[in-house]
Amino acid sequence: MAHSTNLGYPRIGKNRELKRVIERYWAGKTSADDVETTAAGIRRSAFQVQQNAGIDQIPCNDFTLYDHMLDTACLWSVVPERFGHQAGTPVSMDTYFSMARGNDNTLALEMTKWFDTNYHYLVPEFDGPAPARMGNKPVEAFQEARDQVGSRAKPVIIGPITFVVLGKHHTKSIAEHVAELLPLYKELLSDLANAGAEWVQIDEPCLVTDLEPDVLALYENVYGSLAAGNRPKIMLQTYFGSLRGNWDTVMSLPVDGIGLDLVRTPGNLNDLLDRRFAPDKILGAGIVNGRGVWKTDLAAASDALERIAKIVGRDTLLVGPSCSLLTLPHDVRLETGHDAELLANLAFAEQRLDEIAILTRLVTEGRDSIANELAADKKRITSHATSSAIHAPTQERVAGLDDAAFQRSEPFSERIAVQNSELGLPPYPTTTIGSFPQASDVRSMRARVRSGKISAEEYEQYVHNKIDEVLKQQEDVGLDVLVHGEFERTDMVEYFAEQMSGFLKTEHGWVQSYGTRCVRPPIIVGDVHRPHPMTVETIAYAQSRSEKPVKGMLTGPVTILNWSFAREDIPRASIAYQIGLGLRDEVNDLEAAGIKIVQIDEPALREGLPLVRGEWQEYLDWSIKAFRLSASGVSAGTQIHTHMCYSEFNEIIEAIDAMDADVISIENSRSNEELLQAFTDFSYERMVGPGVYDVHSARVPESGEMAERLKNAARVLGAEHLWVNPDCGLKTRGDAEVWPSLRNMVEAAKQLRESSAAD
Repeated sequence: MAHSTNLGYPRIGKNRELKRVIERYWAGKTSADDVETTAAGIRRSAFQVQQNAGIDQIPCNDFTLYDHMLDTACLWSVVPERFGHQAGTPVSMDTYFSMARGNDNTLALEMTKWFDTNYHYLVPEFDGPAPARMGNKPVEAFQEARDQVGSRAKPVIIGPITFVVLGKHHTKSIAEHVAELLPLYKELLSDLANAGAEWVQIDEPCLVTDLEPDVLALYENVYGSLAAGNRPKIMLQTYFGSLRGNWDTVMSLPVDGIGLDLVRTPGNLNDLLDRRFAPDKILGAGIVNGRGVWKTDLAAASDALERIAKIVGRDTLLVGPSCSLLTLPHDVRLETGHDAELLANLAFAEQRLDEIAILTRLVTEGRDSIANELAADKKRITSHATSSAIHAPTQERVAGLDDAAFQRSEPFSERIAVQNSELGLPPYPTTTIGSFPQASDVRSMRARVRSGKISAEEYEQYVHNKIDEVLKQQEDVGLDVLVHGEFERTDMVEYFAEQMSGFLKTEHGWVQSYGTRCVRPPIIVGDVHRPHPMTVETIAYAQSRSEKPVKGMLTGPVTILNWSFAREDIPRASIAYQIGLGLRDEVNDLEAAGIKIVQIDEPALREGLPLVRGEWQEYLDWSIKAFRLSASGVSAGTQIHTHMCYSEFNEIIEAIDAMDADVISIENSRSNEELLQAFTDFSYERMVGPGVYDVHSARVPESGEMAERLKNAARVLGAEHLWVNPDCGLKTRGDAEVWPSLRNMVEAAKQLRESSAAD
C-alpha cells in the first residue's frame, strides 16, 4: 500500500496574517505573544488542511517567522558577534529579526535566492564561536503537530551539509564546520525519536548541484554517523533537479528513504527506470509539481507511477510533490474574478494536496479507482490546448526576428560619448533604483479606484500630485537623475503583467519572497504582447515637471518571466522573446517622448541560472538576447540602465557584459563589497552603480560610511565608471529612513567630487 507525503507548506497564511502581525510587532503595535498566537493559528490551519486532504506524512518545523535557514542558524547559535548575542543563551526574537533586517548599528545577514526559486534565504555566517544547540524548536514543533495530527507528523530539518555549503565566511573547511555540527544533529535526532517521531525529513538539496568531490564524500561519513544513533527513520530529501553523477553515492547512504524530484528534470526518473534504486529504501516520488501552478497531467503521472511501482514496489512508495509547496499560493478557489475554464487548469497548494491523494489512490488501488478523474483531466487538457485565449500573433513576430534586432547600432565607447554630452551629468552621478515609499494613502487610493469609489481621472490626478511631491523632494536632496516614484505600481512584475495580454493576475495568489515581503506572481497563460503603451504617459508627465533627467522605469523580460508562473507548452526562451518585443516597443515610445534614460531591471537574470553549470550557457544565450531585444531599438544618445540585486556575478560577468547596458546598478553593501571583484577581474568597461547602502535595513547610514564605500569602489573600478545609488528600490522603506539616507548619499558623492577635483 502506497502512502502520501508532503514536504512543506506555505506559511504566510491565506490572508497574509503572518506578514501583518510581524510588521505590527516591528512597529511596536503588538507583542511577541501576539506574534506567537497568530503563528500557531496558521500552523493549526495548515495541519488541518493537509489532514483533510488525506496526506499520510504531514511536515512540521517547516514553519518560520522569517526564514528556515535563519531558524537553523539560531538553533545552532551560528550568530555573528556583531549582533551582541550572549553565547550559551537562546536567540531572542529581537536578535532574530536584527539578523534578518539589521538595526541602527548592525548590518543584516546577506540575503540571496534559495537555489533557483523566487524565495530569498538569509546566508549563515560561520566566522563566530563553535556552534552549540540553543532552544528546542524542532522538537516543540513536532510535539505541537503530533497533538493535532498524531503519527502523521513528520519533522523537517535542513541537512548539515546543505546548511554549511550555503553559508559564507568559512573560517575552517566545510568538512570541519560539518564535523562541529554533527554531534548537535545526532542529539536532535535522538530527542525527536524520544518524543515519538517515526520519520524525520532531512533536506539536502545541494545534492542536485555540482558538488566538489570532497563535499560529496562527506555524505557517506555524515549520514553513516547519523544513522548509527538513536533516531527516527530518515527520509533524505532532494529537490530542484536530478542527482546525476551523485546517484550512486546517495543510493549507498544508510538512510531509510530517498526523496527525488521527478518533475523538474527527467534525469531522476530516467535513472530510476534505467538504474537500480536501493532495494532497502522507501522512495519519495516527487511526481506533483511543487513550483508550478498548472494542473498535473494525471494520465502522464499515472503512467510514470505505474512504471516506478513495478521497480520499487507499491508498499515502498511515497507519493508527493517535487519540493515543498512553500512557493505556491494557498488556494485557487479564492480566485473568483477570472474565467472558470481557465481557472480549471490551475492548481495551488491545496489543489496539489488533492492531486497527491488521487495519485496515491492510483498506486494503491489501481487505475480504475481514478477513472473518473482521468477522464475529466483528459477533457480539460484537450479543451485548453485548443483555446483561442492562449494564442496571439506574437509567435509569428518572434519567428521573424533577425540578428539586427538584438544589437545596438553603436558600440558603448561611441554611445557613452554622446550620452555624456547630452546628459551633462557630474562625476559620481546620483540616482535611486526606482521606487519610493508607498504609504497607506497610496494603497488606499489604488483600492478606491479599483472599487469604483473614485474615477480614473481622480486617481490619475492623485498620482500626478505624488509624482510632483517626490520630484521636488529629490531635487531638494540634490539627486542628479530622478525617478517618478512608481506610485501607480503594486509590484514591478505585476504592474506590467496587468497591461500586457497573455497574463492572468490573481487576487489572492500571494507567495513569500522573503520575510514579510509577499508578492503575487502573475500567471502566463498565453502569447504575450503589448496592446498599448504602459508607462509613457506617466514618465513623460514626470519629465515635464523637472529640468533634470527622469528615468523611464521598466522591468526586464527575463525578470518578468522568472518572477511569473510560466506556461509550460512552449519553450521559456520563446516566452522571453515575446515579452522582450513588448518592452522594445515601450522603450522606443519612451525615447520618442523625450526620455533620455531608460532603466530595464533584470534582478532575476542571475537568479534564473540552472543549478547545473553544464546548462548555464543555453539559458544565458537566450536570456541575454531577450534583454538586448528589449533595449536595442534606441539611438546612441538614449542611455540604457539595468539593475541586479543580491546576486553573485563572478561566474557570469561575460554574460553581463554581453547585455550591453550602458549602466548597471548592483547590490554591494550586504556582501561587504565582494561583488566588485567580478567587474575588476573582467576589466568591465561600462558604468557601474555599486549600491552604497542596504535598503532592507531600517538604519540610516552616515555619509562618511558611504563615502568610504565609494572610495573603495573607485580604487577597484575607476571613478569615471561610477554611479551612486542605494542597493535596491525604496518602496518598502519609510520616509523617515529614506530621505536622511539619500541626503547622506548625495553628501558622500559631493565629498568624492571635491576630493577628485583637489587631486
